[in-house]
Amino acid sequence: MDKISRLQEIIDNSRNIVFFGGAGVSTESGIPDFRSVDGLYNQKYDYPPEQILSHTFFMRKCEEFYRFYKDKMLELDIEPNAAHKKLAEMEQKGRLSAVVTQNIDGLHQKAGSKIVYELHGTVHKNHCMSCGKFYDAQYVKNSTETVPLCECGGIIKPDVVLYEEGLDNDTVRGAVNAIAGADTLIIAGTSLTVYPAAGMVQYFSGNNLVLINRDPTSMDSAANLVIHDKVGVVLSQIEVR
Repeated sequence: MDKISRLQEIIDNSRNIVFFGGAGVSTESGIPDFRSVDGLYNQKYDYPPEQILSHTFFMRKCEEFYRFYKDKMLELDIEPNAAHKKLAEMEQKGRLSAVVTQNIDGLHQKAGSKIVYELHGTVHKNHCMSCGKFYDAQYVKNSTETVPLCECGGIIKPDVVLYEEGLDNDTVRGAVNAIAGADTLIIAGTSLTVYPAAGMVQYFSGNNLVLINRDPTSMDSAANLVIHDKVGVVLSQIEVR
């Protein structure tokens, strides 16, 4: 049996599937990942991206942060790809109970997924650090100020988890409970090197662990099925029955 047929069989026989995804899920939509050869970490800026995307940098050099953030992170015209669409279909047909994602692009919701745990936050929610007023991503993107400001004069901060910041407790709790209750966990498009997010997969104790990733990961040996290919290419071949 080939690997796609095996994946189809696993999905057909599963009652509670959870999907855990990383940057590789969105690369087929045109969003660069962080750690590949052509990812953000290998591009040259005045400061390394991991420094720019830290809480300390945001507080000390907010203008520099927003120059990078608006240029590289606010990809608002990007559309969901085959992977996002297939996962939304799986949820609608009762096959998939939750998506747990390390991505901040909102593409799962744009494709129609309802239960999405965004471990690292989202570019689509922003708030004033002074009064707490909410602003959407379009407001931040279109702001003519070097640093987007609230009508009260406060600095607007994206609800994205920066380095040095902790994950949202309710999001973590929901993701862990979903993973712990799954009979099949599909991990895709992630190198499983970003913690604490990657550590959450340890809560899975179900029947089938499936790994779909372009490159090998540290968990390949523990998986029931490993497919080294693009996520959208693989999932687009699956029929949701």
